[in-house]
Amino acid sequence: MYKNKTISVVLPTYNEETSIKDCINNFFSTGVVDEILVVDNNSIDNTAGEIKKTAAKYIFEKQQGYGIALRTGIQNCTSDYIITCEPDGTFDAFDIFKFLLYSEKFDCVFGTRTSKSMIGPGAKMTFYLRYGNIIVAKMLEYFFNGPTLTDVGCTYKLISRKNYIQIHNKLKVNGSQFQPELMIHLISTKCSIVEIPINYLYRKGVSKITYNFIRSLILAIKMVYLIIFTRIKFFIKK
Repeated sequence: MYKNKTISVVLPTYNEETSIKDCINNFFSTGVVDEILVVDNNSIDNTAGEIKKTAAKYIFEKQQGYGIALRTGIQNCTSDYIITCEPDGTFDAFDIFKFLLYSEKFDCVFGTRTSKSMIGPGAKMTFYLRYGNIIVAKMLEYFFNGPTLTDVGCTYKLISRKNYIQIHNKLKVNGSQFQPELMIHLISTKCSIVEIPINYLYRKGVSKITYNFIRSLILAIKMVYLIIFTRIKFFIKK
């Protein structure tokens, strides 16, 4: 709990047996997290066993996809604030205090991994990933009159549960391009949003989404398509 507000952490996971237990324990060690929900998206290693060694709530999601795993976890949250993150070692659990500090003034807080000074040694933030995220984020920012944005793919976010309830029925993306859809619909609620720089660290294990340039490019194209298509839908509704 933080200043009378309860805190849930949602971790979507797929084959993260080497990092999931440490991630869960690190978040609990902050002393402010009330519950952690880990959504196992069909892991074939010992991820489930590692989760069950902790105090986290284990949820199995059979339908494959980053977006559906996150939505499943969020929908099971009971707290005032929802923190979404990834359990692969790339994020620092103690950055949660940055998010909570800004939550005193803002309804939602988005993390950004593209600040050079916050990218750790060996972190997977290559030139094309960094600038690709910035360019697509700027497109989203300008198309939807959002706050300053420099990262369209960062999972580490704080979302007010009351604002998520307003948009949850509008979220349809099951795949890896879920983040821009979430950001667009939160912006559309006219809630107060800020983006903050966070630590981005060396990953444990292998990336399942942006492990090479081609996969990263395909994801970027999907995100751009989603942003343009959603902008057109918003325009038609007006």
